[in-house]
Amino acid sequence: MNRRTTALSASVALAAALALTGCSSSSEGSADGKPDLQVSGAFMPQPVMDMAGGFLTIKNDGGTADKLTSVTSTISDDVTIHETKNQKMQQVKSFDIPANGELKLARGGNHIMFMELKKKPKQGEKVSIELHFEKSDPIKVDLPVEAANHNPQQH
Repeated sequence: MNRRTTALSASVALAAALALTGCSSSSEGSADGKPDLQVSGAFMPQPVMDMAGGFLTIKNDGGTADKLTSVTSTISDDVTIHETKNQKMQQVKSFDIPANGELKLARGGNHIMFMELKKKPKQGEKVSIELHFEKSDPIKVDLPVEAANHNPQQH
């Protein structure tokens, strides 16, 4: 009875956490040794030119690492992933998402880059993207467009 109650409590807590974050998740659970990815904190600062950045966190509750290999969006045909090292931006082929860890894409660090925007989204709109991984199924995410100077780490 106690083990069953604990398992039920864990299931309810997981379902509540996924519902609260309002995120997509791959259907694989960590029990089968596959990555278990959730996305949170996604946003795009309102672009001032014909390019924009995208930021989010991918949490992996699975026991297997994965890689973010690409991002696609209808807003741009040229979406790339960049790392920032020594204050220099450079395109990379993938980002590691460690087992039981997370990948943070944030201002001043690693990020998604949207070049030659087909239209400039305004604050309050959402930009749909699809994250592609080495092992997991793609995850669709809506990036809320925030003020150009929005930085959640300041709050």
